[in-house]
Amino acid sequence: MKTEKLVYMANQIGTFFNHEKEDVAVREIAGHLKSFWEKRMLANIFAHLEQGGSGLNERVHKALSQLHQERN
Repeated sequence: MKTEKLVYMANQIGTFFNHEKEDVAVREIAGHLKSFWEKRMLANIFAHLEQGGSGLNERVHKALSQLHQERN
């Protein structure tokens, strides 16, 4: 799957949690990605994150950073 599509999908998840406080939203975004995204999807988005994460909204960026740290 192309990186642009993964960024779009991750940001859609982030938008779903816009009504939540930041800490709750970040936790929920991370939980959703961890539960529902395939390992290769996560690997691709983590590689994008390591390159700066262009296009990711702030909360999604934070959620992915937390997930990435947990995996390492």
